[in-house]
Amino acid sequence: MNKLKNKVAVITGGNSGIGFGIAQEFKNEGAKGVIVGRNQETLDSAVAQLGDNFIGMSADVTNLADLERVFKETSEKFGKVDVIVANAGGGAVGTVATLGEAEYDKTMDLNLKSVYFTVQKALPYINDGGSIVLIGSNAAHRAYTNFTLYGAAKAAVIFFAKAFSSDLLERKIRVNVITPGTTDTPAFEKFVPLEQIEAIKTHFASEMPIGRIGQPSDIGKTAVFLASDDSSFMLGAELLVDGGMTYLSK
Repeated sequence: MNKLKNKVAVITGGNSGIGFGIAQEFKNEGAKGVIVGRNQETLDSAVAQLGDNFIGMSADVTNLADLERVFKETSEKFGKVDVIVANAGGGAVGTVATLGEAEYDKTMDLNLKSVYFTVQKALPYINDGGSIVLIGSNAAHRAYTNFTLYGAAKAAVIFFAKAFSSDLLERKIRVNVITPGTTDTPAFEKFVPLEQIEAIKTHFASEMPIGRIGQPSDIGKTAVFLASDDSSFMLGAELLVDGGMTYLSK
């Protein structure tokens, strides 16, 4: 289990949900590095589970100075970075009729601006030949109710994987994107009353061709593949990890 042995990774939003699932799989494959989040309590809990090879950094991924600090301090502690996972995201739900400028700016900043500048601010600190993994969403392919802005931002993230790979060809830095579907994360608690969560998860599972919702480890194992030399012939690619929803669901 050493596909990422001694690789230095930075994972934004690595303190919970999909990001933490990715961090766990990276740890299992021998990586070390930094998880980034805004909630100090969940950062501390995540680091305690990951062990001595990972540290947590509190940062706002929409703040360019914070991003600069994250990569500078990571490099000072661990050396140059090998893998970046731009996972942090979220934002407002609603329709074009209900979401105003403030919600628009917040959602685009968190899901799109943050990805662009996470990559840009990492460039002085990442090794040539490194791997950058972006996290999209199948909301970019399916017009889910109330996910208008989120889906649009994630569609642009999927394009970034192609464009960034083209931009960075001379440095042999590969950029690919994972597109998850419904995944079992604490995000459910933000949108669904606690007593309804299990019923909602069961409903989503019944609609998914594979018969279950995703687990953070499903995304984590895919991220290991894209971070490792196993995917050395892939760049600008999108891997759908959504239980068949995009292509098979009616």
